Amino acid sequence: MSENEIEQIDEQEMNRLMQIRMDKLKELQEAGKDPFEITKYDRTEFSKDIKDNFEQYEEKDVSVAGRIMAKRIMGKASFCTIQDSKGKIQSYVSINDLGEESYKLFKTYDIGDIIGIKGFVFKTKTEEISIHAKEVTLLTKSLRDLPEKFHGLKDIDLRYRQRYVDLIVNPEVKETFLLRSKILKEIKKYLDEQDYLEVDTPILNTIAGGATARPFITHHNTLDIDMYLRIANELYLKRLIVGGFDRVYEMGRMFRNEGMDIKHNPEYTGMELYAAYQDYNDMMDITENMIRTVAKNVLGTSKINYQGVDLDLESPWRRVTMIEAIKEVTGVDFDKIETDEEAIKIAKEKGIEMEDSKQTRGYIINSFFEEFVEETLIQPTFICDYPVEVSPLTKRKPSDKRLVERFEVFINKCEYGNAYSELNDPIDQRGRFVEQLKQREAGDEEANMMDEDFCMSLEYGMPPTGGLGIGIDRLVMLLTNSASIRDVILFPTMKPIL
Repeated sequence: MSENEIEQIDEQEMNRLMQIRMDKLKELQEAGKDPFEITKYDRTEFSKDIKDNFEQYEEKDVSVAGRIMAKRIMGKASFCTIQDSKGKIQSYVSINDLGEESYKLFKTYDIGDIIGIKGFVFKTKTEEISIHAKEVTLLTKSLRDLPEKFHGLKDIDLRYRQRYVDLIVNPEVKETFLLRSKILKEIKKYLDEQDYLEVDTPILNTIAGGATARPFITHHNTLDIDMYLRIANELYLKRLIVGGFDRVYEMGRMFRNEGMDIKHNPEYTGMELYAAYQDYNDMMDITENMIRTVAKNVLGTSKINYQGVDLDLESPWRRVTMIEAIKEVTGVDFDKIETDEEAIKIAKEKGIEMEDSKQTRGYIINSFFEEFVEETLIQPTFICDYPVEVSPLTKRKPSDKRLVERFEVFINKCEYGNAYSELNDPIDQRGRFVEQLKQREAGDEEANMMDEDFCMSLEYGMPPTGGLGIGIDRLVMLLTNSASIRDVILFPTMKPIL
């Protein structure tokens, strides 16, 4: 039998089962018992609270509500298990308590239906904490079958498309997103305690700036102009530093019209912060302390295992320059390679191919790092002092004008944060935007655009400033031991099924 034929049979069976449920709903409606007419149910307790505090609840009347996940009909008495937002609890339902008509109706309820139960708390002979039902109310009729309990919803693609079903049948998924919420709260709590002000900046921009990325383009009908979904919130946040806010941060959605893989989703959550009178060394301190503190507060430990790899977030994180890291891994010392010609020669020897517009020592250093070093970075490591060519918004190092005061933090071969001593020289900034425009004209769609208003803001004067950006989804992946970014985004971007 072909895969097509199997799918057709599955669809026919699904339609048949759905029709049975539709018929049950119709009977209820004709009998004046339409569950969809119920607007409210007075729930007093949750499953977990009852189970965690049985002595307090024993023999006490309660009202709970949730989705039927299991049912055992045994003549004049039955058991069912409902699932609410905090867990599951069993209920004992009998004809003696409900009466013949209500009990007969209860027996027609399906797995997936949402019901309310009023009764008292007790323990069964097998010591299971349960609710002895005195009243059962159908609150919502489920018209589709849940995946059968032994195999559940395992198809990865279907899980992401139908997250609502995934959350119902896979409890560990809900736990991941509960942890995500706690992680975000702890990040904000940490920054609030450090006197950072949470702000909001525009998502619709007339210029796509603040990062090297391809933007999504939309159109504003009233103004009749093309606009961009933001690729970063950096340039607006730095305007606020110019305006006199000393410490600001924003956590929110960013949009990059780029590839998709286990570490990238076109729509993702990023967080950027800026602090006046600080530099990238201060940003290393706050990055390390914040991630360590969040891990401790959420997980109870700063020593974690991610996908089988033990990671130590507690010990001081290593800080090493990009050039030093390249030398350690490849033996190539770019401190001794002074010219573009020398760099091009060593790149060819090592099999590094460069675009014509990027045949410079700085671009080649960055390519060496990406090709040979990233995959070696397991324990938390700050890679510092990037070439100026790949860092158009960063302050140059006083000791070497070809480099900038920038770092990225890597854990288990993956980049989690990017930070600068922010460029506040308006003349230098304008010159770098001009260089970025040349890259765009040469075909680089990710190069920065010219932002005249941002240049003007710097002309009013921005104090020395440290800035940091962190990919929140990746951090959540790390702290929840999730293999893919889609596992930590409730509704990841998916190609439509035609």
